[in-house]
Amino acid sequence: MSGQTRIIAIANQKGGVGKTTTAINLATALAAIGEKVLVLDIDPQGNASTGLGIDRNNRRLSSYDVLIHGVSVVEAALPTAVPNLSVVPSTLDLLGVEMEIAAQTDRSHRLKNALRHDPRIIGNFSYILIDCPPSFNLLTLNAMGAAASVLVPLQCEFLALEGLSQLLETVKRVRASLNPKLNIQGIVLTMYDGRNNLANQVVDDVRAFMGEKVYRTIIPRNVRVSEAPSFGKPALLYDLKCAGSQAYLQLASEVIQRERRLLAS
Repeated sequence: MSGQTRIIAIANQKGGVGKTTTAINLATALAAIGEKVLVLDIDPQGNASTGLGIDRNNRRLSSYDVLIHGVSVVEAALPTAVPNLSVVPSTLDLLGVEMEIAAQTDRSHRLKNALRHDPRIIGNFSYILIDCPPSFNLLTLNAMGAAASVLVPLQCEFLALEGLSQLLETVKRVRASLNPKLNIQGIVLTMYDGRNNLANQVVDDVRAFMGEKVYRTIIPRNVRVSEAPSFGKPALLYDLKCAGSQAYLQLASEVIQRERRLLAS
């Protein structure tokens, strides 16, 4: 991936689907196999920042400063305990962003401008993963405007396809109005419990509906993955051998393969 920076928004308008867990652990897995990765946390809850071990008291600069005050992404980025992985943390200040920039003509392009106009970013990071809020708002719009693609975590539960249809419609609208190159990088099925008949039905339905857009890797429901954020660690640092960590390593391999195919096409 030398010389190329791939920007991927991790998004789902529904909360509780493993979005932030996927952002943290996919980033860690990509870093573990040699990619230089930046997580950009634009969810006001800041769970990706916390899950990567960044104490709330240590967030002197944040994604809010990048969007509102023009602070460079590189200046706001903090190293994590994972080699090759940095994070631009989030703070609750992001809750006010929509009101602060609603009247600005560049309100949908703030993040794109911050990323594209800094020569220290493009080519320096192999991947930038943007952890979006669990809603479609101005922050998510900025992420989709800046990204090359969207990765969609989808929980194996009832009405999963309904939520997916809404998100696909959102991507379609963003492509028409803001970012014509935006595509779906892939859909990752999360919180899978093979003992649950409904979960297996959801897997079959989503694969039938979306075909090859669905990753082969399925992220299992896993206690160790759920525990890891409370220790300020990605699951891969907390317990590398658990089923969830191994699944995220497999997902990272699939993401890289898809990105290489996209770049070659």
